[in-house]
Amino acid sequence: MSEDDWRWHMYDTIKGADFLGDQDAIHYMCREAPNTVLELESYGMPFSRTPEGKIYQRAFGGQSLKFGKGGQALRCAAVADRTGHSMLHTLFGRALARDCIFFVEYFGLELMMENGECKGVVSINIADGSIHRMFAHQTVIATGGYGRAYFSCTSAHTCTGDGNAMVSRVGLPLQDSEFVQFHPTGIYKAGCLVTEGCRGEGGILLNKNGERFMERYAPSAKDLASRDVVSRAMTMEILEGRGCGPEADHIHLKLFHLPSEVLRTRLPGILETAKVFAGVDGTKESIPVSPTVHYNMGGIPTNWKAQVLTVDEQGNDKIIPGLLAAGEAACASVHGANRLGANSLLDIVVFGKMSSLTIKDLVKPNSPHPNYSSELGRNAIEKVDKIRYSKGELSSAKIRSTLQKAMQNHAAVFRVEKSMQEGVKKVNDTLGMYENLGITDRVN
Repeated sequence: MSEDDWRWHMYDTIKGADFLGDQDAIHYMCREAPNTVLELESYGMPFSRTPEGKIYQRAFGGQSLKFGKGGQALRCAAVADRTGHSMLHTLFGRALARDCIFFVEYFGLELMMENGECKGVVSINIADGSIHRMFAHQTVIATGGYGRAYFSCTSAHTCTGDGNAMVSRVGLPLQDSEFVQFHPTGIYKAGCLVTEGCRGEGGILLNKNGERFMERYAPSAKDLASRDVVSRAMTMEILEGRGCGPEADHIHLKLFHLPSEVLRTRLPGILETAKVFAGVDGTKESIPVSPTVHYNMGGIPTNWKAQVLTVDEQGNDKIIPGLLAAGEAACASVHGANRLGANSLLDIVVFGKMSSLTIKDLVKPNSPHPNYSSELGRNAIEKVDKIRYSKGELSSAKIRSTLQKAMQNHAAVFRVEKSMQEGVKKVNDTLGMYENLGITDRVN
């Protein structure tokens, strides 16, 4: 829609990452971005259009032109306010066209490792409880983040960090796990995401006095400052007593000053979300929002080819044969300490494709599997049986909520030593609760 350059995108990504990202991986991701959008369009992804028929692009926080000197960039190719949902179905349809086999509702439990090499995964069929060993020349972990470790988050209920946990349990490292992004605008109490596109279209944040407070914290970018800046600003307003509502514990997002045509065509899903989860009409009243856990920059360390890495005795990167990772579960470190808006979908589609290109180079079609040890995965099966027949007094839901509240209260937007030490103790106590776990068949 306007003049742009992948190098400007790379600059913004490196700067937004607080200069802690892997610049080789960022270079690759940003260079591939324009071709990736066109490839998705060729698959049938129904991008929104300008009156001239061009792919519609909207402003997102932290995006600039001419290395930060040219003003706001219009860079995010969007499908109204349902871009991720649209991408998911487009790629799923493409996979079906290629006769991919899906094991629906199979839950990954444990990686099968032998002599430092990944041989596949142990999974459980949730429908009937059967356990399966799935052998593979190459295994790709794309299980999403660990947002559900917190009480309020925008992630799907399946984002429980299981891919990261599987890697950790076999003795491999995780990277940058402390870098947790809080999205400034999650629906108050429900946590459902109110996309940054709202502010990209002209939405503004207000405190209880009706003040557009972001002008004080980020005079140039205002409501389109990067997410960490906006989340901290909102939290400061709430802590200093300028929050909205009876408990002064949230902020108002105002959209109703925008033309109804913009709301109806560009943000239809947000109006629906606001009505269902906050009970407000976004065309007439402000939407209550608060900073909510949204994305994990850290995860399973990979190189730009999506291969999982560890460190050898000399401190050098070492590739784990047979194991790859992509998306939020991975840490190619393209986001550093803070991800820019829209870079998540770009990350998963660029490095998801890169994982397939890497596998194509490593595996010849119809290569036979070697003779695998019958002991592979046995530990996981024994663990599942132990948990499956637990007869303690605590439900898994009780243990989960205890963990989520500890994380929400002690590892949130602001982190100080005393509060975090209390949080560590509470999390360790939560782990001990598993000794009293009870699994029951509630059908009877």
